[in-house]
Amino acid sequence: MTTITHGRERRFEVDADWERLPDGLTHADVTAVDVDADDRVYLFTRFDGQVIVYERDGTFVRTWGKGVFTTPHGLTVGPDGGVYCVDAGDHTVRKFTPDGELLMTLGTPGVASDTGFVSGQPVRVHSVEGVRYAGAPFNRCTNLAVAPDGDLYVTDGYGNCRVHRFSASGDLIGSWGEPGTGPGQFHLPHCLDIAADGRVFVGDRENDRIQIFTPDGTFIEEWTDVRRPCDLTIAPDGSVYVVELWRPEGKSSFTHGTAERDQPARLTVLDRHGEVVERWGDSSERRTEAGYFIAPHGIALDSHGDLYVAEVTYSFAIRPGWVARSCDRHQLQKFLRVGAGGDTLARRHA
Repeated sequence: MTTITHGRERRFEVDADWERLPDGLTHADVTAVDVDADDRVYLFTRFDGQVIVYERDGTFVRTWGKGVFTTPHGLTVGPDGGVYCVDAGDHTVRKFTPDGELLMTLGTPGVASDTGFVSGQPVRVHSVEGVRYAGAPFNRCTNLAVAPDGDLYVTDGYGNCRVHRFSASGDLIGSWGEPGTGPGQFHLPHCLDIAADGRVFVGDRENDRIQIFTPDGTFIEEWTDVRRPCDLTIAPDGSVYVVELWRPEGKSSFTHGTAERDQPARLTVLDRHGEVVERWGDSSERRTEAGYFIAPHGIALDSHGDLYVAEVTYSFAIRPGWVARSCDRHQLQKFLRVGAGGDTLARRHA
């Protein structure tokens, strides 16, 4: 294992061989990852379009959902064990039991809300430039978080620019957001999580920031020492773990202009005030090694303090030819939390 030591407080070891795929089962991209109350691990995979479930030690449990999803994007396991799957291509959020029985559907399958969005147009930075105005749920929704009071919050990002709040039973309570770079505006709200006090943390990906809101959508502040935040999760101590997508040289940001040099993918840990505590993966030369990243897209933190990072390496980097096909092993990594003295806080493969 490789010890990751960048930062002043935390240390992690990468366990790159944690996942034990059974014979005949493969995945090209892992778009999302989360854990349940028993630290079982749920992956949401693209192309094969299904959920894969593992025990904490990497032992395979089951798969389900194949043939149901169009464009798998976000997955969240709620406090009640329900598994919420966000399908960007189908404009829906579905809730399932842990073994794949459908319980609830938000949105109308196959029907996008009206935002003036037209895909396939020339763009300066990103296709979200085609979102002309804010719309109702959903147009290419991205992720979901469950608040302490049970309310559901959904980022609606690729064809919209909003955060929607629902009751636990699926009734729409309210929405906020519009296209732009100002407070409460978005260019691809891609991820979110809810703090213990109810604050809503939203990864505003193509604006290179995290925006923080009250439960009803009132803007509080923004954190800008991140770039292209793809997913985030809030730890019990209030620290925020963020995975940040690679921006190749020459690509642009709505807020920072064109990247004059390569901006590799990385993982950042921020304290409750938004200050960087830990950061790793920020290296072009070592991007393909275990412990580094190509296209991190999902993150989860288990009860032992271990991290899981899901990547969409095929669709983001292999298919356009930015990295070699051999990099397809970069789909899922587990990072074991270790103490200041180097002892792993969680028993390996316990």
